[in-house]
Amino acid sequence: MREGSLEAPVRRPLAWRDPEFYDEAKLDAEMRRVFDICHGCRRCFNLCDSFPRLFDLVDEAGDAEVSGVSSKDFRKVVDACTLCDMCFMTKCPYVPPHPFDIDFPHLMLRYRAVQFAKGEVGFTERQLTQTDRNGRLAAMVAPIANWATDTNNRLTRPVMEKIARVHSEAPLPRYHRHTLTRQAAAEPPVINRDAPGFGRKAVLFATCFGNFNEPGIGMATRAVLAHNGVETKIVHPGCCGMPQLEHGDLARVSAQAETIAAELEVWLDKGYDVIALVASCALMLKFEWPLLVPGNAAIRRLSESTWDIAEYMVDLSRTAGLASGMKPLDGGVAVHLACHARAQNVGAKAAELLCLIPEAQVTAIERCSGHGGTWGIHTENYPVALKVGQPAVRQAARSGCGHIVSECPLAAIHLKDGLDRLSGDKPAIDKVRHPIELMARAYGL
Repeated sequence: MREGSLEAPVRRPLAWRDPEFYDEAKLDAEMRRVFDICHGCRRCFNLCDSFPRLFDLVDEAGDAEVSGVSSKDFRKVVDACTLCDMCFMTKCPYVPPHPFDIDFPHLMLRYRAVQFAKGEVGFTERQLTQTDRNGRLAAMVAPIANWATDTNNRLTRPVMEKIARVHSEAPLPRYHRHTLTRQAAAEPPVINRDAPGFGRKAVLFATCFGNFNEPGIGMATRAVLAHNGVETKIVHPGCCGMPQLEHGDLARVSAQAETIAAELEVWLDKGYDVIALVASCALMLKFEWPLLVPGNAAIRRLSESTWDIAEYMVDLSRTAGLASGMKPLDGGVAVHLACHARAQNVGAKAAELLCLIPEAQVTAIERCSGHGGTWGIHTENYPVALKVGQPAVRQAARSGCGHIVSECPLAAIHLKDGLDRLSGDKPAIDKVRHPIELMARAYGL
């Protein structure tokens, strides 16, 4: 048996339709096998709170071994996992094809799928995952929704904390009455026919967050692409299913994958590339969907045709070249490389994107922000999320940069929250933005 592996990680399809997947005795045996290996290695101690919780349980056991840990305490480890994939992608030496066959995030996902099948995911948690429905309703009354969710609202936030277990101090995404799809329909771009990239076509998968919460990312992307000669269409066939994945509702995610893949295949047939506006959604389309529905040809084709925004722009610069007109930005840029962007295994594309801006001084931050999607806003998780995100926050603050950006809009909110909580000198920024928004600013768009 070799120690560790130098081979590229390989992920296996999730056998969630197999009854054995939900066999609790077999799940417990696999948890103990994996936890015993993790206990003997401990390389992941500083990634998230799952591993310190696991090691504390083992160290406090009577024989300081996994065998002494009660199975009911395993849930503490599972509950702390944000499915960031960093242990699988960057730390663990025993991922497949190593014989130990460790995929810690997907083991946590299996545990949650068993919980979901047993009806242990609460009504409130399930309602929070209905991002498309919630977004449509909130967009209709955006000023009221934003008033109600503001952390300064001492009337509604305590009620939300009591009923929905959403921590009263956790900042929540804001909603826009004029969603991305509405703005895009009202403001068609002018394609720069003289740009080197003229002739390329891309459909922008708006994502629920990009459509209802941060339409500026999509509008900036479309403006930059139009200036570079790329024809774009913006569509939102539905949520990628990441919120449901977090809670183990694998049937719902798989059904959503099949529906969206069928709709986007129409655009692939017309010669369009697919660009996902949020890193987590790009990860779902590229990697998670094919593992959940491995026999679906449309999903496989979509996974091979999907790009992250920064990845697409860097490729455009290399293969065709970029349109002229970018001007330097005042101050350097600290770019947070989001976990779900790093998990796509395409390199630090956001940093490469920003280096395309003239005279750009770029500092990369490769630490988790700690938010974990809907995980980080819950009452019991919010303090942990702040703790996990502290290294990234401190690195951003020490950078001295005039701009701080993140590939993940949820991470951006969490990082800004952490920066606001720092004592002493703080970066004078109003918002942690997306890298493509800085490129749009450099172009003067």
